[in-house]
Amino acid sequence: MLDEATKVQLKTYLERATAPIEIVASLNDSPVSEEMRSMLEDVAAASPLVKLTISRDDNHRKPSFSVNRPSENHGPRFAGLPMGHEFTSLILALLQIGGYPPKVEADILQQIKELDGDFDFEVYVSLTCHNCPDVVQALNVMAVQNPRIRATMIEGGSFQDEVKERQIMAVPTVFLNGTEFGQGRMSLEEILAKIDTSGVEREAKKIDAKDAFDMLMVGGGPAGAAAAVYAARKGIRTGVVSENFGGQTLDTLGIENYISVKETDGPKFALALEQHVRGYDVDIMNMQRAKALVLNTGLHKNLIEVQLESGATLRSKSVVISTGARWKNINVPGEREFKNKGVAYCPHCDGPLFKGKHVAVIGGGNSGVEAAIDLANIVGRVTLIEYDKVLRADAVLVRKLNSLPNVTVITNAQTTEITGDQKVNALVYKDRASEQLHTVELEGIFIQIGLVPNTDWLKGVVDLSKHGEIIVDAKGQTSVPGVFAAGDATTVPFKQIIIAAGDGAKAALGAFDHLMRQA
Repeated sequence: MLDEATKVQLKTYLERATAPIEIVASLNDSPVSEEMRSMLEDVAAASPLVKLTISRDDNHRKPSFSVNRPSENHGPRFAGLPMGHEFTSLILALLQIGGYPPKVEADILQQIKELDGDFDFEVYVSLTCHNCPDVVQALNVMAVQNPRIRATMIEGGSFQDEVKERQIMAVPTVFLNGTEFGQGRMSLEEILAKIDTSGVEREAKKIDAKDAFDMLMVGGGPAGAAAAVYAARKGIRTGVVSENFGGQTLDTLGIENYISVKETDGPKFALALEQHVRGYDVDIMNMQRAKALVLNTGLHKNLIEVQLESGATLRSKSVVISTGARWKNINVPGEREFKNKGVAYCPHCDGPLFKGKHVAVIGGGNSGVEAAIDLANIVGRVTLIEYDKVLRADAVLVRKLNSLPNVTVITNAQTTEITGDQKVNALVYKDRASEQLHTVELEGIFIQIGLVPNTDWLKGVVDLSKHGEIIVDAKGQTSVPGVFAAGDATTVPFKQIIIAAGDGAKAALGAFDHLMRQA
């Protein structure tokens, strides 16, 4: 099952294990079961610490297998083959069961161990989903640490009946004790925050008690990370408060235009950003969303306050705002109602769930045309809807799109409604030339019309453009002294990772110059 290079790599990884690992496989006579048996035999052969047991008479999903310590049965379970992006999830589960510590902060591990209750998590994934491994690995860590927590990865392609019965139309989708718990990328901290509200309160109190920073970055994407590195290298007290460290890069599949990094994927890039920042004396506060910027208040007139939704308040002599942007909605009836029930925003993640079906892509720019090309290889039929009279994507992409036999392009069309029952069943658009309404029956809609800056919390405090972007000068200075900004949340053109990183460095240097002149 595994090629020789993978076997060698697996053997090298498993040399880090120090304790016995027991794999119990639940198989039947299906071809996928045979593939799983072959793969697990290769895994067992890679280390003398791994023991494989085959069962055909239990009540578990088939094919599936669990990874346990001897005499235990609550370890992570994989239903379907954990290949593709999920092979790393398997390796990490093996290592953690085998005694290799997870790269998780000690207080988080302690919080997991102290959770009171029985938690049975099921997470549905596709093997092409780059967000799914984050969720699978987070739940696996929890299952390894606490015997009252169970985690099962379910590869949707192998369990289509379940996917249909539970009406799963986006991955990852997580169920807790049989009830839908969440969809989309979730970090370990996010999952814990949802099931342990006392932990959120404890963290807010810790943050609220922190001393003032010299420079505080709000946002942990490429701009915020670069700003943090440049600030820390000046020897000043530096902090980063972020909703999700990595920002939009976490939702980016391939990165091939960041100079000196020939090719990588978004989650790897995000991890590299965080590791680089953690190499300096930077206080990182993750899973915290800013809700207000407050100036010149009370006893802290010389400090800028950043109030968080958790209830905590941070103070700093200077602030660099790098909150990035989010997917833009089309704001028509049905979009919100059918989100993750046929309405999707990530073709790489959710495309395989629509195999053989008819889907639409809304948007004729590069992202929309690229999505249509990708989906055409998976789904049965793609209809691309573009508001303008012509597609706005690069010519090479348009030529590729027009060469595909299962793609229909409709231009000069305005989407007016998304309809459905329990899930999407049609899209309604208006021909802008004739004003006629048309209905396209389909099963999925991928919205690809660009981004909107995350600046709602700044209205009335700093000057924003008509598009909601923070207005900055050549040094990243906003309309408020001491408040700088960088990245996709600003008026800087060309929203690119490398530009955001450069802007972050520039804003940090601008903020440092401001601090020196205030001394």
